[in-house]
Amino acid sequence: MLKVLMPIDDSAHSSQTVIEAIQLLDWYKETPEIHLLNIQYPLDGNVSLFIHQTDIKQYHQEEGLKCLQRARDIFDEAGIAYQFHIVVGDPAEMIVQFSNEYQCDLIMMGPRGQGAIKNLLLGSVTNKVLQLSTLPVLLVK
Repeated sequence: MLKVLMPIDDSAHSSQTVIEAIQLLDWYKETPEIHLLNIQYPLDGNVSLFIHQTDIKQYHQEEGLKCLQRARDIFDEAGIAYQFHIVVGDPAEMIVQFSNEYQCDLIMMGPRGQGAIKNLLLGSVTNKVLQLSTLPVLLVK
């Protein structure tokens, strides 16, 4: 079965990508195994000196679930099964690392995420994923 990784953030572009991607799933003989991935940025500075690691992990989980909620709702409404994951780190590097660990066949993502300056041509994360990944990357507009 084909495994598809879909990186998700909380941008409107990400939600639109999910809607468009669901329409593309008709291309396949059987519905692929979908993995939704949200990447949380590590907390800055010496936060871990003042806040317990368990609290930091819980914070990342809660924020990740908020970011994934719209995509999960869209998949639920469409009746398409998926798995979701939340990781912490550099977004592009974590997307590529996750796709390798889970032996995904395809990364399906939007051409841009958040931030006007970052999105002049391709989003910086998208551009970096294209450079780092050995897997096919399908950009969904």
